[in-house]
Parts: sequence; structure tokens; C-alpha cells
Amino acid sequence: MDERHFETREVHSHARNDQYGAMMPPIYANATYEYASPTEQQSEHRYSRMSAPTRGALEDSFAMLEGGEHGFAFASGMAAIDAVFASTLSPGDHVVAAKNLYAETHDLLADVYAEYGIETTHVPVNDADAIADAIGPDTELVYFETPTNPVLRVGDIEAAAEAAHEHDALLANDNTFASPYLQRPLELGADIVVESLTKYQGGHSDVLAGAVATNDPDVAEDIEYTQYTRGAILGPFDSFLVLRGMKTLSARMDRHCANARAVAEFLDDQPGVDPVYYPGLESHPNHEVAARQMADFGGMVAFELDGDRETVTEFAAGLEVFALAESLGGVESLVEVPALMTHQDLSPDELAEAGIDEGLVRLSVGIEHHEDLVADLAQALDVALD
Repeated sequence: MDERHFETREVHSHARNDQYGAMMPPIYANATYEYASPTEQQSEHRYSRMSAPTRGALEDSFAMLEGGEHGFAFASGMAAIDAVFASTLSPGDHVVAAKNLYAETHDLLADVYAEYGIETTHVPVNDADAIADAIGPDTELVYFETPTNPVLRVGDIEAAAEAAHEHDALLANDNTFASPYLQRPLELGADIVVESLTKYQGGHSDVLAGAVATNDPDVAEDIEYTQYTRGAILGPFDSFLVLRGMKTLSARMDRHCANARAVAEFLDDQPGVDPVYYPGLESHPNHEVAARQMADFGGMVAFELDGDRETVTEFAAGLEVFALAESLGGVESLVEVPALMTHQDLSPDELAEAGIDEGLVRLSVGIEHHEDLVADLAQALDVALD
């Protein structure tokens, strides 16, 4: 493995082998590639659904930053998550998953894979004993996010990996909220890591992309087969945008983390705000686990606002620097109300199971000046709680 620091590796993550000495991988906008003869290819590429140069550069970079040997890029984060399920599960298999998954991941297991005879047991991500107890003889996959979306619970990756492997199951981690700069699940024992590259790795709210990495050659073979047969590949232009974003990941994440810490500490002292969900606060129930397996605590903050739906709506709409929008991980700060927006399709029981109160607010803290972010939150709180 390259022993240089992450900040150096991210800048030089792709091989510079262009004939013109281009510093960035060229955008190869090709569907097909010429053969030398019917039995001899001119290069490793023959058709872009199978492999392509620009996407290949991104896949190599992603795998390297995650500490993996094999990487695969997809058209969205959900396409990457679907590829994990499609590649590892068969009818009759059992999945142990976190209770508070990303809403569409929950739906994928509950509405799509359940139709294939795949059963899912949901357990608290931050309860290692519950994860171990839920694994049975038919369990093929343990799957969770850490930190979770939207209430930022933190699961112990090493403990989950040990429990999964004891029963010959695989552990897959969604690392979107942390990125490989803050956390590398493969180095902590996970078999598969998946990310929405739309978020921190792309970093500029201008691209949809997802990726999977693994060190297991058998898993890699299955994911590669799923990638080219299902065809949810990432195109060359989007691959280029993510590659560009990767080069500044660490610099942006440092600012995201510093700003999120300032925002969380401010909110933690405000009347009408309780609790504040941020792993960097010592009051967070999973602070010690987060401190052990993460380099820093991320750019996401959530909190519950005292009041009804009207109160939280007025607060979110009253922000001026924070834009009212879904998604996360871009340079600009965003606010959303999960029960009314990203998780609106969950039933009241499912919302309660995931710990999502109607007064919950989720912030994606950007890279603006932290004093402007705090001032924006203060003025919106004053109006909404008046």
C-alpha cells in the first residue's frame, strides 16, 4: 500500500499516462472500441458498459482511497447499494440491517428484495450485541451505515465484522457520511464499502454517482458481473466530475468538520433545541466509538426542535445561508426536515422505529464561514420559537 498521507494520495490518486501529459484523466466519450482483428482487442476496453477509461480511473482511485483492491462506479448511490444486494443475496437469504437506514435503502430491502424471498431483520446499529444476536444460519449479509442518516448513530465496525465473520456472513458498510478521509471500513474489517459519490467525494452538488470497493476477489467478481449485466454504470463526464472533486476531499472535509462542530456546540446551548445529534459532542451516546474509528466527526448535524410541524417548517424556511434542499456533502450548507422530506414515504411506525421525530432537523454543514452559519441559525430560531 502507498505509505504517503491521504492528502497526497487523493491528489495523485490516478495514473497520469495520457500521451499529452494531461494532469486530469481525459473524458473518453466512447461507447465502443476498435479491435485489431476479430480475435484481438487493441486495448483492455471493448464496450463501455463493461469497462471504460475515465470510469476506470475513478474506480481505481476510489478503491485506493478506501483501502481496497477492487472498485466499481455506478450511476447513483442507490445503484451502487442495489449492486451490493444483487451480488451477495439469493432467494431465502437473510439480511441483518440497521433500523435507521437511508429511506430508499430501507425501501429496497422491504419492497424489492423481500419479493425475492429475502428476509431482513432490523436492529439498532449502535448495539453490537443485537447485531450479533440477530445473525442466524441463513444470514448472508450484515448491512449498515455509520454514522447513520439522519440521526447520526455510530456502529462499531470492528465488532460487527467479527460477528458477521463468525457466521460466514459478509459485512457491508455505507460510508457516505464519513468518506474515506474520516473512516475506512475495509481497514476495520468490513468486506464491502459503498458510498454515494454524489455527496462528499463529488462535493459540489453537480453529479449523481455511487461506488463499491472490496478486497475480496470473489465479491469483486460478482459485483463486476452485476455492473455490466444490469448496466447502471457511470458515464465519462460524471466520472470526470467526481475525479475532480476527489482531489480536494480532505481540504473540504476539514472545513466541514470544523464548521459542524461549531454549529453543534451552538445548538447544544440553545433553549428549545434538544437533543443535538453530533458524534463529536461528548454527550453523544456513541462518542467513544466514533472517536476510535473516525479521524473526525463529519459535517452532518441533526437536532430536534421544540414545537409542532408548523414550528419546524417556519424554522427551515426562515434560514438564509442554509438552503432548504435534500442531499448533503456539497460545499454549500443545506437544511431539511426528514419526516417531511427525505423520509416522507415512511409510515409513522417506521419513522418512530428509525428515531425520526416530526421536529427533527438535519443540517449538511458546508464550508462557508462558521460565524455566518451560526448567525443564520440564531435568527431562524428566534423567529420560529418566538
